[in-house]
Amino acid sequence: MGNWLHTYLLRHLQVFFYSLGQLTRSPLSLLMTSAVIGIALALPTGLHIILKNMQNISGDLDSAAQISLFLKKSTSDAQAQQLIQQLKGMPQIKKINYISREQALQEFKRLSGFGNALKALEKNPLPAVIVVQPSLSQSNALSNTAATQQLLEQLQNKPYVDIAQLDMQWVKRLYTIMDIIRRGVIILSALLALAVLLVIGNTIRLAIQNRRDEIVIIKLIGGTDTFIRRPFLYTGFWYGLFGGLIALLLVMTSLLLLSDPIEALTQSYESRFSMQIIDFNSTVWLIGGSILLGLSGSWVAVERHLREIEPT
Repeated sequence: MGNWLHTYLLRHLQVFFYSLGQLTRSPLSLLMTSAVIGIALALPTGLHIILKNMQNISGDLDSAAQISLFLKKSTSDAQAQQLIQQLKGMPQIKKINYISREQALQEFKRLSGFGNALKALEKNPLPAVIVVQPSLSQSNALSNTAATQQLLEQLQNKPYVDIAQLDMQWVKRLYTIMDIIRRGVIILSALLALAVLLVIGNTIRLAIQNRRDEIVIIKLIGGTDTFIRRPFLYTGFWYGLFGGLIALLLVMTSLLLLSDPIEALTQSYESRFSMQIIDFNSTVWLIGGSILLGLSGSWVAVERHLREIEPT
């Protein structure tokens, strides 16, 4: 058993490096085919990384999407604090900020510029406000709008609440745009993966046709289809590996070129956003997916065309 396994692994190792040697004899052809694969894979990968960065930017939406509870003018501070204690027990709420009537009046004077006009009023016309920050999910952004709308309806029915107000229209639009981009990336990835399969399949088909006479001779002396198939599968492996590495290089280079102007733009809005290039998991998925496409494309091509070659 040990000798058989050693022989089996040795044969695979020989074919592994033999297929690489065959490819390096035509470096220009190898580079062009790998570049086509790399460009096809780099586009959806780059869009995926950009989408992840957009999600990081939108992570601040949980502080931007706030519900303002305007309390009835007859509500005292003690009653407002009682309501706040009730709200703190709700899991849908992440943070609560209370603005008393006096604080609201002072802030209005500071921001509006009509402080002197307000002195003519006998009573403070502004109500107390409870600002509620909902707990939003980063993994399921589209459900946030429905959950926040449901929370808004619950808070509207709370005691001492006169008006519950929320402006989520721009948040809905942003989530919708991100969902469209996400689905577009999935569709584009599927189409380009199919293109990679066709490219590798056609390349392997040409390699099979060029070695047709050799395949016929191998079959005449008793070579099995498995033995003939093995070097072509490893050829697809190498095309997938080199294509994935080129895609990784293209993605990293492109994102590095974009990172400085994007960070400069976000800093102008006083944001601490730092663009993420590509993480380890994305790298593994890119390289692994590229190799899998290479093996799949070569397998389909070999299975289809190898049957057509038989000694006569």
